[in-house]
Amino acid sequence: MAWQPLEEPLRQLAQCLRDSLSGHDKTAQKNAELMLKSAKASPDIDNYLAYLFSNSQPPPILSMGAEQYHAVRSAAAIMLKNDIRTSYKTIPESTKSYVRSIILVGLQDPSSQIRNYAGNVITEVVRQGGIMGWPQILSELISLVSNEAGNVPPQAQEGAMSALLKICEDNKHQLKREYQGQRPINFIFPKLLEFTTSPTAKVRANALASINLFIPEKPASVISNLDTLLQQLFVLAADTSDDVRKHVCRSFIHIADIAPEKIVPHMAGLVEYMVAQQRSVDNAELALDAAEFWLCLGEDENLRNCLGPYLPQIVPVLLESMVYNEDDILRLEGGDDDADLDDREEDIKPAFATSKGARLVAASNGEAASVNGTNKTAGFDDDELSEGELEEYDDDDDLGDPEETWNLRKCSAAALDVLASVFHGPVFAVTLPYLTDNLNHAEWPNREAAVLALGAIADGCMDEVVPHLPVLTHYLVTLLQDTEPVVRQITCWSLGRYSGWASHLDEAGKRAHFEPMMDGILKRMLDGNKRVQEAAASAFANLEEKANVELKGYCAVIVRQFVDCFARYKDRNMFILYDCVQTLAEHVGPALAKPELVSILMPALIQRWNKVSNQSREMFPLLECLSYVATALGDSFAPFASPIFTRCINIIAQNLEENYMASTNPSMDQPEKDFLVTSLDLLSAIIQALDERKSTELVTASQPNFFELLTWCMKDTNNDVRQSAYALLGDCAIYVFPQLQPFLPTILEVLLDQLDITQALATGDDTSYSVINNACWSVGEISMRQREGMAPYVDRLLQKLATILFNNKVPESLNENAAIALGRLGIGSSEALAPHLGTFAPPFIQAIRKVLWTDEKGHALEGFNKMILCNPAAMEQCLLDFFLEMASASSSFIAGPSAGQGLREVFKEVLVRYKAMIPTFDEFLKNLPSDKEHNLRSWSNL
Repeated sequence: MAWQPLEEPLRQLAQCLRDSLSGHDKTAQKNAELMLKSAKASPDIDNYLAYLFSNSQPPPILSMGAEQYHAVRSAAAIMLKNDIRTSYKTIPESTKSYVRSIILVGLQDPSSQIRNYAGNVITEVVRQGGIMGWPQILSELISLVSNEAGNVPPQAQEGAMSALLKICEDNKHQLKREYQGQRPINFIFPKLLEFTTSPTAKVRANALASINLFIPEKPASVISNLDTLLQQLFVLAADTSDDVRKHVCRSFIHIADIAPEKIVPHMAGLVEYMVAQQRSVDNAELALDAAEFWLCLGEDENLRNCLGPYLPQIVPVLLESMVYNEDDILRLEGGDDDADLDDREEDIKPAFATSKGARLVAASNGEAASVNGTNKTAGFDDDELSEGELEEYDDDDDLGDPEETWNLRKCSAAALDVLASVFHGPVFAVTLPYLTDNLNHAEWPNREAAVLALGAIADGCMDEVVPHLPVLTHYLVTLLQDTEPVVRQITCWSLGRYSGWASHLDEAGKRAHFEPMMDGILKRMLDGNKRVQEAAASAFANLEEKANVELKGYCAVIVRQFVDCFARYKDRNMFILYDCVQTLAEHVGPALAKPELVSILMPALIQRWNKVSNQSREMFPLLECLSYVATALGDSFAPFASPIFTRCINIIAQNLEENYMASTNPSMDQPEKDFLVTSLDLLSAIIQALDERKSTELVTASQPNFFELLTWCMKDTNNDVRQSAYALLGDCAIYVFPQLQPFLPTILEVLLDQLDITQALATGDDTSYSVINNACWSVGEISMRQREGMAPYVDRLLQKLATILFNNKVPESLNENAAIALGRLGIGSSEALAPHLGTFAPPFIQAIRKVLWTDEKGHALEGFNKMILCNPAAMEQCLLDFFLEMASASSSFIAGPSAGQGLREVFKEVLVRYKAMIPTFDEFLKNLPSDKEHNLRSWSNL
């Protein structure tokens, strides 16, 4: 007998559900929420919820109107779905069976909201229980959509198709798997194709949306039905529904990606179609999907050239689509000066640190990100999320700043950028008339779009634009004074795109063009509008990258403006200001260390340093900024070093303690690893920047002990933390070795474990290899100074480093670093390593020949030569390769200081040894290419 509810519990539950939504009676709402929380303990609660939700008419015992009962059903559906999501494994099987038996009724409800709730519950059951937990659901939904019974109303077909789409979204990988010799996708896909012919537009649209989930995956069912799908798309291209045509555009994009040969024969018609869809001014989403087509094809090497003949059709629609629409104009026009208003917490973007060796590039404004094409196209693929991880949100959720969302305008600008980089002159030829007509347009949206277009073609059409730039950049500088903040904002970005041209002109050209450009952007960094400030700061960071050392003569002007920005900026824009400071420090280096610059820049940074708390996410970019500044200032950073160094130590100690507490208490959140990464990197920078005595004092005075903290960081579970820790270890070996030396027995044991590549090979994670790279480097630096003291570790180090050398699956850079470390280890441990020389010499030579001739390579080869002197016979199979590599060294390197001299002397000994061992030594050398033989003889005096 089927389960039936008891009247009184049903009445009480319905009353509670109704009262829980009561906005006017807070007491009743609170009491209802408490009772519902208590009701969750009932084993039948989900049966009652499913019963209430699935019955379209209120049971006789409920005395409430239709509107109240609809609210009860909605609340029941939400509660049921949430309970399935959080407690599915503990729900009794009888309840699961009842829910599955009754919930499909909700798909036939007259209310679209109820049908949607039914789809959500069905999807959650499948998500939690898997396809095989409810195998018949697919055929039942397909039966409803197909109207196999002949009496299924259109709204029920819509509901079933919507639920089927949700199941496909959440379980597309499961649907491709094989179950008892069958793959669900092989059954579903032909049915989805059939549903695209439904008389109901929503069914057609959702069927096509479902198909679009699978096309990029290229399962056999898609490939075998591709021609049929393509023919159906040509039919649906004329569909009266905008929603259907939107998915048609997406389908063409996906097919172009997986089977470009299917698209090429239809290019003329597709171009005409996409242009028409992009001009759908009343449907921005449809227009955006059409615009994605150009971006997709422009980035595809197999298809991009097919667009060439159609540029006169494509480029104008892109330019049209870059003008703000009427709603945006109303929202943006006459933007207020808001620079003195504090930021709201939600306005401040989180910053994420990167480990040493990877630059943190602060995000440029929304336009720059989209124009450069670095965004991820929204809504097309969710491969980055595993099954069941699709995020949900309600339609009324706050989706963030509209200026930072991917839209038609940004997509069009990105597509223009891509096409310009492919076709160059032809794109400029079509764009130039538009620029001529609109750059000086009376209406600001047209001016703004023209400036955006000019910036978008900067990289791809630079040669064509250059003759016009003296006039264009002068005009852009005047637009920095435009009354509309939006125009000033985009002008900053566009000028930044052309700053490379201006910064490398001759002196007269710089005075005429670069200096006004730089001055204009700097002034806008203090604009009264925060968004203009942000765009200007981003543009100036771009200018710094492109101008590089050309900025050395302008440091005083730049630093004074930065200091004024520190005084005025609110929290949000402080993040991009840090990027400006660190980029300047990176490119001008010691030019920043002039006393008059240090005296104004450092107080501004220290004032901010004192304001930011140890827990603030702003600490990440600030620590990173200070790392670059310390490196640039060198010993001039000394007056500020001690409190900064001490605070970094405290931050590391605090985070390690929190990390330990979280590891022993699962209820605690793990601390942010970025605090450790950026603090370690700043310590590295300070130790490198100061003279040895001052660095030594800081390390010695550290409380807790510096090297004990470093050892803990070397053992952290996070790759970025370990990568920075091993970078710091290597720096300590170089700059404060006497203080490091007593801790080496402990540190080297940890380091040896890190040299194991097993896990890195298993995961293929690049960051794992980066950690091992830094560990190899630190081995080399320690070996250079510890020399004979490495004896207890030589055999194990050889085993680890040789394992890396012999493995061709690791990145080449890791092979090279292992070779350098092994060679440098040989300087003090040549006798211990020499017996194994014949085994590792060939991969060593193969790896080292790819390394540039630096001191590190010189030291490695010096150690390798010492090993050869201990066991010259081991080189029998690769001696000529070794001589060839030595002969490739330039005479300037060999004659140079330190590494070159040491290498030259030991190699001379090697040559003498082999000359004595090989009777035909001169003839042997003639096996080298003549230029290499001459090179080797010339600097070795043979």
